[in-house]
Amino acid sequence: MTMKKKYNKVLTIAGSDSGGGAGIQADIKAISAMGCFAASAITAVTVQNTVGVQAVHPIPLDILEGQIDAVLSDIGAEAIKIGMLHSAEVVNLVADKIEQYGIRNVVLDPVMVSTSGHRLIEESAVEVIKKRLIPLSRVLTPNVPEAEILIAREISGESDFKVVAEELASSYNVSVFLKAGHLTDETLTDYFYNVEDKSLTLLPSKRVQTRNTHGTGCTLSSAFAAALARGEELTVAARSAKRYIEQAVISGAEYEIGHGHGPVDHFFAFRQK
Repeated sequence: MTMKKKYNKVLTIAGSDSGGGAGIQADIKAISAMGCFAASAITAVTVQNTVGVQAVHPIPLDILEGQIDAVLSDIGAEAIKIGMLHSAEVVNLVADKIEQYGIRNVVLDPVMVSTSGHRLIEESAVEVIKKRLIPLSRVLTPNVPEAEILIAREISGESDFKVVAEELASSYNVSVFLKAGHLTDETLTDYFYNVEDKSLTLLPSKRVQTRNTHGTGCTLSSAFAAALARGEELTVAARSAKRYIEQAVISGAEYEIGHGHGPVDHFFAFRQK
């Protein structure tokens, strides 16, 4: 009897973006492009496009819980990517489910502000994320504004990155991928601190002149989760995710879509064939 193949499975728990550039839509594209099977649990439906977020409609807690249970009790997951969790109640529910199912490969993108500057999370949720969800995660992927919220002080530039990454890692026992996209340098260097072997890896890339940066954080964290689901070691997975988002941004810069911040090109590898 021929053995059936098995997918490397990733569950994304995040909000839906009607414009298709971020959130669940970006997650599914990135996970699929990285060769994994994507399942989803939608936390909220947003009304948004390349210009910004016009409205957010939360999904009822029992429906969110049902989505997570339906996926993990049947399909399972080698990794979970977590995106927009807009309220403390949602954060607590997701934390409960991670504990219930014992998923170790959890990549948390602490989505708090959209690329266009819109606040996407209630203030009460931030403290619950810090107290419950970050300690359950294996990897945290904040950008500069999100890291500033988590450490409660400003980050002046790349010179602060090493200290901030190590501080977050030691405070929550989580590996930290600190993203440099909000800086203004021509070379943007992300810092990955692997808390499991106490190593620091610098991941530089040249700035791409483009408005198409919508969903970069969602895409990176999903690619990271997919790499972990494929069995890659932490720092190797960080490099894989960095390579993927770098190429997606470069390829996406060639396209014109919408009137604001367009998406990256998640399927650049297919277009290059």
